[in-house]
Amino acid sequence: MFEDKIYIIAEAGVNHNGSLEMAKQLIDAGKKAGVDCVKFQTWVTEELITTDAPKAEYQTKNDGDGSQFQMLKSLELSYDDFKELQRYSKEQNIDFLSTPDEKRSLDFLVDELKINLLKVGSGEIGNLLYLKQIAQKKLPVILSTGMSNLADVETAYYTLLDNGTPEITILHCTSEYPAPLETVNLKAMDTIQSVFKCAVGYSDHTDGIAISIAAAALGARVIEKHFTLDKNLPGPDHKASLNPEELKEMVDGIRAVELALGDGIKRIQKVEKETKKVVGKGLYVNRELKAGDVISEDCLVGRRPMKFIPVDLYEQILGKKIKTNLNKWDALDWKHIDFT
Repeated sequence: MFEDKIYIIAEAGVNHNGSLEMAKQLIDAGKKAGVDCVKFQTWVTEELITTDAPKAEYQTKNDGDGSQFQMLKSLELSYDDFKELQRYSKEQNIDFLSTPDEKRSLDFLVDELKINLLKVGSGEIGNLLYLKQIAQKKLPVILSTGMSNLADVETAYYTLLDNGTPEITILHCTSEYPAPLETVNLKAMDTIQSVFKCAVGYSDHTDGIAISIAAAALGARVIEKHFTLDKNLPGPDHKASLNPEELKEMVDGIRAVELALGDGIKRIQKVEKETKKVVGKGLYVNRELKAGDVISEDCLVGRRPMKFIPVDLYEQILGKKIKTNLNKWDALDWKHIDFT
Protein backbone atom coordinates (compact mmCIF):
# COMPACT_ATOMS: atom_id res chain seq x y z
CA MET A 1 0.00 0.00 0.00
CA PHE A 2 2.91 2.36 0.78
CA GLU A 3 5.63 0.94 -1.45
CA ASP A 4 6.35 4.09 -3.44
CA LYS A 5 7.32 6.42 -0.60
CA ILE A 6 7.00 6.92 3.14
CA TYR A 7 3.45 8.08 3.84
CA ILE A 8 3.46 11.04 6.23
CA ILE A 9 0.27 11.64 8.21
CA ALA A 10 -0.08 15.00 9.96
CA GLU A 11 -2.37 14.19 12.87
CA ALA A 12 -4.62 17.20 13.37
CA GLY A 13 -6.71 15.11 15.75
CA VAL A 14 -8.67 17.47 17.98
CA ASN A 15 -6.30 20.41 17.55
CA HIS A 16 -9.01 22.30 15.66
CA ASN A 17 -10.61 22.96 19.08
CA GLY A 18 -14.05 22.29 17.62
CA SER A 19 -13.67 24.96 14.93
CA LEU A 20 -14.24 24.13 11.26
CA GLU A 21 -12.24 27.19 10.22
CA MET A 22 -9.28 26.12 12.36
CA ALA A 23 -9.54 22.62 10.90
CA LYS A 24 -9.21 24.11 7.42
CA GLN A 25 -6.19 26.09 8.56
CA LEU A 26 -4.63 22.83 9.75
CA ILE A 27 -5.17 21.36 6.27
CA ASP A 28 -3.48 24.43 4.78
CA ALA A 29 -0.54 24.07 7.17
CA GLY A 30 -0.18 20.36 6.41
CA LYS A 31 -0.22 21.04 2.70
CA LYS A 32 2.43 23.74 3.05
CA ALA A 33 4.62 21.41 5.12
CA GLY A 34 4.48 18.75 2.41
CA VAL A 35 2.72 15.93 4.25
CA ASP A 36 0.71 13.34 2.34
CA CYS A 37 -2.35 13.41 4.57
CA VAL A 38 -4.02 15.48 7.28
CA LYS A 39 -5.97 13.24 9.64
CA PHE A 40 -8.77 14.09 12.05
CA GLN A 41 -10.87 12.11 14.54
CA THR A 42 -14.62 11.57 14.14
CA TRP A 43 -16.98 10.72 16.98
CA VAL A 44 -20.36 11.34 18.52
CA THR A 45 -19.56 12.02 22.16
CA GLU A 46 -22.73 10.39 23.53
CA GLU A 47 -21.92 7.16 21.70
CA LEU A 48 -18.26 7.14 22.65
CA ILE A 49 -18.03 7.83 26.35
CA THR A 50 -19.97 7.97 29.62
CA THR A 51 -20.73 11.32 31.19
CA ASP A 52 -18.57 10.65 34.24
CA ALA A 53 -15.45 9.30 32.51
CA PRO A 54 -12.34 10.98 34.00
CA LYS A 55 -9.65 12.64 31.93
CA ALA A 56 -6.24 11.13 31.44
CA GLU A 57 -3.50 12.78 33.49
CA TYR A 58 -2.00 14.58 30.50
CA GLN A 59 -5.47 15.85 29.50
CA THR A 60 -6.03 17.37 32.94
CA LYS A 61 -2.56 18.88 32.90
CA ASN A 62 -3.04 20.47 29.48
CA ASP A 63 -6.78 21.19 29.52
CA GLY A 64 -7.71 21.70 33.16
CA ASP A 65 -10.36 20.02 35.29
CA GLY A 66 -13.71 18.68 34.14
CA SER A 67 -14.88 15.40 32.70
CA GLN A 68 -13.60 13.77 29.54
CA PHE A 69 -17.19 13.90 28.22
CA GLN A 70 -17.25 17.68 28.55
CA MET A 71 -13.87 18.01 26.89
CA LEU A 72 -14.77 15.79 23.92
CA LYS A 73 -18.15 17.45 23.47
CA SER A 74 -16.44 20.83 23.18
CA LEU A 75 -14.05 19.42 20.55
CA GLU A 76 -16.64 17.54 18.50
CA LEU A 77 -17.13 18.46 14.83
CA SER A 78 -20.39 17.67 13.02
CA TYR A 79 -20.71 15.22 10.16
CA ASP A 80 -21.43 18.18 7.88
CA ASP A 81 -18.12 19.66 9.02
CA PHE A 82 -16.31 16.50 7.96
CA LYS A 83 -18.02 16.57 4.57
CA GLU A 84 -16.65 20.08 4.13
CA LEU A 85 -13.19 19.07 5.32
CA GLN A 86 -13.08 16.21 2.85
CA ARG A 87 -14.15 18.57 0.06
CA TYR A 88 -11.59 21.17 1.13
CA SER A 89 -8.80 18.57 1.33
CA LYS A 90 -9.57 17.46 -2.22
CA GLU A 91 -9.48 21.07 -3.35
CA GLN A 92 -6.07 21.46 -1.72
CA ASN A 93 -4.86 18.19 -3.31
CA ILE A 94 -4.02 16.51 -0.02
CA ASP A 95 -5.37 13.25 1.37
CA PHE A 96 -8.18 13.46 3.90
CA LEU A 97 -8.40 10.85 6.65
CA SER A 98 -10.24 10.60 9.95
CA THR A 99 -10.23 7.97 12.65
CA PRO A 100 -13.76 6.75 13.47
CA ASP A 101 -14.05 6.32 17.22
CA GLU A 102 -17.37 4.44 17.27
CA LYS A 103 -19.69 2.49 14.95
CA ARG A 104 -21.94 5.35 13.85
CA SER A 105 -18.95 7.43 12.77
CA LEU A 106 -17.38 4.41 11.08
CA ASP A 107 -20.54 4.00 8.97
CA PHE A 108 -20.57 7.71 8.17
CA LEU A 109 -16.97 7.85 7.00
CA VAL A 110 -17.16 4.71 4.88
CA ASP A 111 -20.75 4.73 3.62
CA GLU A 112 -21.22 8.48 3.12
CA LEU A 113 -17.76 9.97 2.65
CA LYS A 114 -16.51 6.84 0.84
CA ILE A 115 -13.05 6.98 2.39
CA ASN A 116 -10.80 4.19 1.10
CA LEU A 117 -8.52 3.72 4.11
CA LEU A 118 -9.27 3.29 7.81
CA LYS A 119 -7.01 4.39 10.66
CA VAL A 120 -7.61 2.54 13.93
CA GLY A 121 -6.35 4.17 17.11
CA SER A 122 -4.44 2.41 19.86
CA GLY A 123 -7.45 2.54 22.16
CA GLU A 124 -9.27 0.01 19.98
CA ILE A 125 -6.65 -2.77 20.16
CA GLY A 126 -8.73 -4.81 22.60
CA ASN A 127 -12.12 -3.73 21.24
CA LEU A 128 -12.68 -6.91 19.24
CA LEU A 129 -16.37 -6.20 18.62
CA TYR A 130 -15.48 -2.92 16.98
CA LEU A 131 -12.52 -4.39 15.10
CA LYS A 132 -14.89 -6.90 13.49
CA GLN A 133 -17.16 -4.05 12.41
CA ILE A 134 -14.15 -2.26 10.94
CA ALA A 135 -13.01 -5.40 9.15
CA GLN A 136 -16.44 -5.88 7.59
CA LYS A 137 -15.94 -2.63 5.66
CA LYS A 138 -13.25 -4.53 3.71
CA LEU A 139 -10.90 -1.56 3.51
CA PRO A 140 -7.15 -1.38 4.15
CA VAL A 141 -6.36 -0.52 7.77
CA ILE A 142 -3.57 1.35 9.52
CA LEU A 143 -3.48 -0.01 13.07
CA SER A 144 -1.78 1.87 15.91
CA THR A 145 -0.51 -0.34 18.72
CA GLY A 146 0.12 1.81 21.79
CA MET A 147 -0.69 0.29 25.20
CA SER A 148 -0.29 -3.27 23.86
CA ASN A 149 2.12 -6.16 23.80
CA LEU A 150 2.80 -8.51 20.90
CA ALA A 151 0.01 -10.90 21.90
CA ASP A 152 -2.49 -8.03 21.92
CA VAL A 153 -1.33 -6.94 18.47
CA GLU A 154 -1.63 -10.50 17.19
CA THR A 155 -5.23 -10.79 18.40
CA ALA A 156 -6.20 -7.47 16.85
CA TYR A 157 -4.34 -8.22 13.63
CA TYR A 158 -6.02 -11.55 13.02
CA THR A 159 -9.42 -10.28 14.13
CA LEU A 160 -9.17 -7.72 11.35
CA LEU A 161 -7.65 -10.09 8.82
CA ASP A 162 -10.07 -12.94 9.47
CA ASN A 163 -13.13 -10.72 9.18
CA GLY A 164 -12.45 -9.02 5.87
CA THR A 165 -9.62 -6.50 6.12
CA PRO A 166 -7.55 -6.97 2.95
CA GLU A 167 -4.33 -5.28 4.09
CA ILE A 168 -2.95 -4.01 7.39
CA THR A 169 -0.12 -1.61 8.18
CA ILE A 170 0.91 -1.74 11.83
CA LEU A 171 2.18 1.38 13.58
CA HIS A 172 4.37 0.98 16.63
CA CYS A 173 3.44 3.57 19.26
CA THR A 174 3.89 4.62 22.87
CA SER A 175 0.69 6.20 24.19
CA GLU A 176 2.08 8.92 26.43
CA TYR A 177 2.05 12.64 25.64
CA PRO A 178 4.89 13.35 25.28
CA ALA A 179 6.45 9.89 25.29
CA PRO A 180 9.81 9.69 27.13
CA LEU A 181 12.64 8.59 24.84
CA GLU A 182 13.44 5.54 26.95
CA THR A 183 9.91 4.22 26.28
CA VAL A 184 10.08 4.52 22.47
CA ASN A 185 11.66 1.13 21.67
CA LEU A 186 11.89 1.68 17.91
CA LYS A 187 13.38 -1.79 17.44
CA ALA A 188 9.91 -3.18 18.11
CA MET A 189 9.12 -2.23 14.50
CA ASP A 190 11.55 -4.93 13.39
CA THR A 191 9.82 -7.46 15.63
CA ILE A 192 6.39 -6.53 14.29
CA GLN A 193 7.54 -6.74 10.68
CA SER A 194 9.24 -10.07 11.28
CA VAL A 195 6.21 -11.62 12.97
CA PHE A 196 3.41 -10.32 10.75
CA LYS A 197 5.25 -9.85 7.42
CA CYS A 198 3.39 -6.60 6.84
CA ALA A 199 4.31 -2.96 6.34
CA VAL A 200 5.18 -1.18 9.57
CA GLY A 201 5.34 2.43 10.68
CA TYR A 202 5.52 4.66 13.70
CA SER A 203 3.00 6.91 15.43
CA ASP A 204 5.20 9.43 17.20
CA HIS A 205 4.28 11.08 20.47
CA THR A 206 7.78 12.18 21.47
CA ASP A 207 8.94 15.77 21.66
CA GLY A 208 10.61 17.06 18.52
CA ILE A 209 11.23 15.41 15.17
CA ALA A 210 14.31 13.23 15.69
CA ILE A 211 12.48 10.00 16.47
CA SER A 212 10.20 10.23 13.44
CA ILE A 213 13.25 10.67 11.21
CA ALA A 214 14.99 7.76 12.95
CA ALA A 215 11.91 5.58 12.41
CA ALA A 216 12.03 6.41 8.71
CA ALA A 217 15.68 5.34 8.61
CA LEU A 218 14.75 2.06 10.32
CA GLY A 219 12.18 1.17 7.67
CA ALA A 220 8.89 2.81 8.67
CA ARG A 221 6.56 3.08 5.68
CA VAL A 222 4.09 5.33 7.53
CA ILE A 223 4.91 8.15 9.96
CA GLU A 224 2.15 9.81 11.97
CA LYS A 225 2.78 12.92 14.05
CA HIS A 226 0.48 15.34 15.90
CA PHE A 227 0.65 18.97 14.83
CA THR A 228 -1.01 22.23 15.76
CA LEU A 229 -1.21 25.81 14.60
CA ASP A 230 0.02 27.03 17.99
CA LYS A 231 1.31 25.03 20.95
CA ASN A 232 -0.07 27.62 23.35
CA LEU A 233 -3.70 27.12 22.34
CA PRO A 234 -6.03 25.64 24.99
CA GLY A 235 -6.75 21.95 24.61
CA PRO A 236 -5.34 18.53 25.52
CA ASP A 237 -2.94 17.85 22.64
CA HIS A 238 -1.40 21.15 21.52
CA LYS A 239 1.62 21.09 23.81
CA ALA A 240 2.68 17.62 22.62
CA SER A 241 2.31 18.58 18.94
CA LEU A 242 4.60 20.11 16.34
CA ASN A 243 4.02 23.62 15.11
CA PRO A 244 3.87 24.15 11.31
CA GLU A 245 7.56 25.05 11.02
CA GLU A 246 8.61 21.93 12.93
CA LEU A 247 6.28 19.81 10.80
CA LYS A 248 7.95 21.10 7.63
CA GLU A 249 11.37 20.36 9.12
CA MET A 250 10.26 16.81 9.95
CA VAL A 251 8.93 16.22 6.44
CA ASP A 252 12.17 17.50 4.92
CA GLY A 253 14.18 15.23 7.22
CA ILE A 254 12.13 12.16 6.36
CA ARG A 255 12.37 12.86 2.63
CA ALA A 256 16.14 13.28 2.95
CA VAL A 257 16.44 9.94 4.75
CA GLU A 258 14.17 8.31 2.18
CA LEU A 259 16.36 9.57 -0.66
CA ALA A 260 19.53 8.49 1.12
CA LEU A 261 18.32 4.94 1.85
CA GLY A 262 18.65 3.92 -1.79
CA ASP A 263 18.13 0.42 -3.13
CA GLY A 264 20.63 -1.48 -0.99
CA ILE A 265 22.97 -2.41 -3.86
CA LYS A 266 26.60 -1.55 -3.14
CA ARG A 267 28.02 0.07 -6.26
CA ILE A 268 30.35 2.86 -7.33
CA GLN A 269 28.16 5.93 -7.67
CA LYS A 270 28.49 8.15 -10.73
CA VAL A 271 29.49 11.08 -8.55
CA GLU A 272 32.42 9.04 -7.17
CA LYS A 273 34.07 8.20 -10.48
CA GLU A 274 36.01 11.44 -10.89
CA THR A 275 37.04 11.32 -7.23
CA LYS A 276 38.26 7.77 -7.67
CA LYS A 277 40.56 8.89 -10.46
CA VAL A 278 42.22 11.30 -8.04
CA VAL A 279 42.31 9.34 -4.78
CA GLY A 280 42.40 5.80 -6.20
CA LYS A 281 45.86 4.27 -6.17
CA GLY A 282 47.80 2.64 -8.97
CA LEU A 283 50.89 0.44 -9.09
CA TYR A 284 54.34 2.06 -8.90
CA VAL A 285 57.81 0.60 -8.39
CA ASN A 286 59.65 1.55 -5.20
CA ARG A 287 63.16 1.01 -6.62
CA GLU A 288 65.02 0.86 -9.91
CA LEU A 289 64.22 -2.21 -12.01
CA LYS A 290 66.17 -3.54 -15.01
CA ALA A 291 64.73 -5.20 -18.08
CA GLY A 292 64.34 -8.90 -17.27
CA ASP A 293 63.83 -8.38 -13.52
CA VAL A 294 60.99 -10.43 -12.03
CA ILE A 295 58.18 -8.50 -10.38
CA SER A 296 57.63 -9.32 -6.70
CA GLU A 297 55.48 -7.78 -4.00
CA ASP A 298 58.39 -6.06 -2.32
CA CYS A 299 59.12 -3.91 -5.36
CA LEU A 300 55.56 -2.65 -5.71
CA VAL A 301 53.68 0.14 -3.93
CA GLY A 302 50.30 1.78 -4.30
CA ARG A 303 50.40 5.54 -4.96
CA ARG A 304 48.15 8.31 -6.17
CA PRO A 305 47.04 8.86 -8.84
CA MET A 306 46.05 5.66 -10.55
CA LYS A 307 47.68 6.10 -13.99
CA PHE A 308 47.76 2.69 -15.66
CA ILE A 309 47.30 -0.38 -13.45
CA PRO A 310 44.97 -0.29 -10.42
CA VAL A 311 46.72 -1.49 -7.29
CA ASP A 312 44.08 -4.19 -6.69
CA LEU A 313 45.28 -6.01 -9.84
CA TYR A 314 48.82 -6.46 -8.54
CA GLU A 315 48.55 -10.27 -8.32
CA GLN A 316 48.11 -10.46 -12.10
CA ILE A 317 51.68 -9.25 -12.66
CA LEU A 318 53.53 -11.06 -9.88
CA GLY A 319 56.23 -13.33 -11.30
CA LYS A 320 56.22 -11.56 -14.67
CA LYS A 321 59.35 -9.96 -16.12
CA ILE A 322 59.93 -6.28 -16.79
CA LYS A 323 60.50 -5.48 -20.49
CA THR A 324 62.26 -2.15 -19.96
CA ASN A 325 64.30 -0.30 -17.38
CA LEU A 326 62.23 1.58 -14.76
CA ASN A 327 63.26 4.30 -12.32
CA LYS A 328 62.17 4.48 -8.68
CA TRP A 329 58.58 5.75 -8.40
CA ASP A 330 57.75 5.10 -12.05
CA ALA A 331 54.13 4.13 -12.61
CA LEU A 332 53.81 0.62 -13.94
CA ASP A 333 52.09 0.30 -17.31
CA TRP A 334 50.80 -2.89 -18.90
CA LYS A 335 53.26 -2.31 -21.77
CA HIS A 336 56.17 -2.62 -19.30
CA ILE A 337 55.32 -6.23 -18.53
CA ASP A 338 56.23 -9.37 -20.47
CA PHE A 339 53.22 -11.69 -20.54
CA THR A 340 54.80 -14.22 -22.92
